[in-house]
Amino acid sequence: MSVWPAIWLTLQLAAISTVILLIIAMPLGWWLATTEARTKPLFEAITALPLVLPPTVLGFYLLVLMSPDTALGGLWVRITGDTLAFSFTGLVIASVIYSLPFAVQPMQSAFSTIPKNTLEAARTLGATSRDAFFSISLPMARRGFITAAVLSFAHTIGEFGVVLMVGGNIPGKTRVISIEIFTAVETLDYRTAHLLSFWLLVFAMIVLTAVYFLNRRGGARIG
Repeated sequence: MSVWPAIWLTLQLAAISTVILLIIAMPLGWWLATTEARTKPLFEAITALPLVLPPTVLGFYLLVLMSPDTALGGLWVRITGDTLAFSFTGLVIASVIYSLPFAVQPMQSAFSTIPKNTLEAARTLGATSRDAFFSISLPMARRGFITAAVLSFAHTIGEFGVVLMVGGNIPGKTRVISIEIFTAVETLDYRTAHLLSFWLLVFAMIVLTAVYFLNRRGGARIG
């Protein structure tokens, strides 16, 4: 059994999802770290929901949302001629939603540690809010940015329940590494299952060690 198509597809999925997550997490993490709105707990709960919601539940509702009978699914069919469910694009959407807290929480934590007087001093010197964000806040939160990127990438690599529900098991199209392991076990190909599982275990240990080392040096913590 050739596992390289699944590996390549997984790396593509993780890379694209991570880029999208960072684009979303940066402003959202900043807003959650600085806002005093009464709705903040609600948005924090929505952001963290994938941490406690069973992947199959999230995957089921995403599958329903992507159905051709819905507005989103129907629009996608009219534009592309293909269904959103059981497609690579559907996997990207599901991965972004499922990994959202792994990107937002480190960014929020990092932005929360920036002293307010530093930003106030920048404003007194004539810096606009945008200038202060890009020249002061973002560089000071770089460890949180790195942590968010690493965790988002690693979490996407290990996804199973959500991608199985949304993408199914289509070789070369939606069969990622975790699904490849599942398929290998089902077909009693334990050698392939052991090989892929071992390297995912090694990868996870390397990622966690790097993240904890980064946090120990003063980076952002998760949660």
